[in-house]
Order: sequence, then structure tokens, then C-alpha cells
Amino acid sequence: MGFVKKIHKAKFRINTALRNFFYRDDKYYNFYIKYTEKELTRVDSEYVDISHHPAGEHSIKAIAFYLPQFHPIDENDQAWGKGFTEWTNTTKAFPQFDTHYQPRLPGELGFYDLRIERIQERQIELAKHYGIHGFCYHYYWFDGKKLLDTPIKSILQNNKLDLPFCICWANENWTKRWDGTENEVIIEQKHSPENDIRFIKDITPALNDIRYIKIDKKPIIVIYRPSLFPDFKATLKRWRRYAKDVGIGEIFVVGTTAFGFRDYKSYELDGIVQFPPHNANCRHKDLNGLNILNPKFKGSVFEYTDAAKNFLKQLKRYPETIPTVMMGWDNEARKPGRGTIFVDCTPDKYRDWIKKMCAHTKDHKKTEDTVIFINAWNEWSEGTYLEPDRRFGYAYLKATAEALAESENLKKT
Repeated sequence: MGFVKKIHKAKFRINTALRNFFYRDDKYYNFYIKYTEKELTRVDSEYVDISHHPAGEHSIKAIAFYLPQFHPIDENDQAWGKGFTEWTNTTKAFPQFDTHYQPRLPGELGFYDLRIERIQERQIELAKHYGIHGFCYHYYWFDGKKLLDTPIKSILQNNKLDLPFCICWANENWTKRWDGTENEVIIEQKHSPENDIRFIKDITPALNDIRYIKIDKKPIIVIYRPSLFPDFKATLKRWRRYAKDVGIGEIFVVGTTAFGFRDYKSYELDGIVQFPPHNANCRHKDLNGLNILNPKFKGSVFEYTDAAKNFLKQLKRYPETIPTVMMGWDNEARKPGRGTIFVDCTPDKYRDWIKKMCAHTKDHKKTEDTVIFINAWNEWSEGTYLEPDRRFGYAYLKATAEALAESENLKKT
């Protein structure tokens, strides 16, 4: 523990600017050193080791969103510095108040690089072991240019990566901001009739893959922000016509509720997927009630249980919506000192949310194939991930398997 303290003191001495950003006097600095020393060596009482009993199959299919930004690309090198990956953000996070779980440190998989194929193999092994049906890969396509596509290319080239998958097109500008705003555009997203066809042609090998996830025998395509298209109904007609012409058949296209989008029917989409924490509609916690470590903290703090309740209420109002569950969202790593943080998430509270979502899905089943989504498998910089970490171990994976099993009276794993 003394060694950890020396490391942290050295970091602050070397980087005076960082120290001044967070703490203006020694009281905050010394408190922070003691707090971080404690947190970095802490194993939570809810820590769970890996299960030796694989989960059974479930009629409700849980699909986890998957972020591919764990390998370097030229565009990120130019924008953020050589070798940038999501770990660059993750590891720079600092706790802003007492009990704030930062930094997030990975467990079994370590600070992995997706250029190493064994990583995807192990991710798939873990997902299958805990009852995750498949991954929904965020897909970055800009006027024919693909970014962060290493995982998808690996899947299409290797049949041993045998977990079902689908894609979510992140169809907005690639910017130097992390919240979807238009400031400092790195690569512009250009929607046009020509690009409509180029895009559907590009993903045709995936749609034709036997592992690709289908809803009612139709490949599912998730569109992050349908409202950004100049005429999405026309786009959808082009896609549907092309898919039939080349033998794919019918496709199942859904939007997400990101940025308040709801009106999927007028866009002639087949459905809509919740995308928490968008539209959580929670009250801010009073920062005066927190033991603030960083007096400059300007972020927003919410209760995890309030978010769960609100998303369940939204399902009652819009029962046809495909449910999505998240862990405790926290994007402090991407927005130092101004993150959006949902506190008091535990594996038990998360399990309860999944069970309620599954119950709703059963009661309002609209398709032969019933799915829920999980945000996410590996959003480390946003604090919502199923992958094992150093504090909770495999607790969230276990909670997922238990919730799915309990939802249809299967034996717990």
C-alpha cells in the first residue's frame, strides 16, 4: 500500500497542472491520496469469482452492445495522440467524491488490444458461459470509409468466433467530443441515396452470415439516429428493395431512443430500442450531500434506481419498445470533472432491472424472437460493462445469467 501511495505522489509531483486542476490546497490533495490508495486496493463485498457452471439457453435473447474502440487507428492517432484507444480515456479517470468508483480497472481480460484475436475468442467464451445471446457491434461507416472495424472483419474471417452478432450503425459525425455534438468534426457523416446503397452493399456479407442475429427470420439492423437522415423512409425503401434483389430477403430495421427519438412508426421502422441513459429523466442529486473530493467538479449525479424505475415506466407507456438495461453509467473518464454519473448501482439492483424488463417483454411479445439489449459489454469509459473488473469480478455477468434463468424458471447458474 505504501508503494501505491508513492506512485500517486510521484504522479502529482510530475504533473503539477493536474494537481492544481483538482486540488488547490494540501487538504484535498492528501485526502485524495488516502482515498485513492484505499480504492485501488479494494475488493467489493459483492465480488464474484468465475462460475464453473455454464448458463442454460433462454427464450429471451440478451444482446449486449459492443464498443470496438480497443485497437489503435490512424484517425484516433491524429485526433488524440499516437496509440489512443478507449483505455486511454478509462485510465485517466479520478474519483470526484467519496464512494465514486474510479478508476475502473479490468479483471481477467486486462487492458486488451482487439488486434489480438484470442481476446475476441475469450470474450465470446465468457458471453456464452453467462447466457449472453450475442453482441451488437457499434459500426462506424462514413461515406464508404470504415473505422474500428477490426472485430467485424475478424468475425467474418473466422467461423470459430461463433457468437451471434448484429450491427448498430453509429450514423453521426466523428467528432472530438464524446456526446454527439458537432464541434470539431474529424469525419463528416454524409447521407445520400448513393451512400444508402453503398452502405447496404458493404454490410451484405454480414447480413448473409449464418451467425447474424435475426428477428422473425429477418436480419436486424440497428440505426443509432434515424432522424439524421434527410429522408429515412426513402433510405429504408432502397435498403429493403436491395435486400430482396440480392437474396437477403426482408430486413428488420430498428432505431434507438437516443437523443429523445420516439416516432419510429412515421419513419417506417420495424421497431425501436431503448438506449439508456438517454431519456433517463432523473432528478439531480444534491452535490452538497456528497463528500466532494474535487471542488471543481461540475458534473451531474443521479440515482441508478431512479433510472431503472423511469425506463420501466417508459415501457408501460410505449409497450412495443425493445427494452435495454445498463449498469451504473459513469462517463467521468471521457469528461474529467464534468461527468454524468449514476450512483449506487449494484449487481442485485441490475439483476432486478433485467428481470422486470424480461417480464415486460413476455407480456408484450410482438415477434417470434424475443430480445432485450444490454448497454454494454465493454463501455469502460462510460462505466457500463459486463466484462469482469477488479472490484466486482464476474458479478454482473452472474447477475445477468441469474436474471435470465429466473425469468423463465430455469435453474440458477
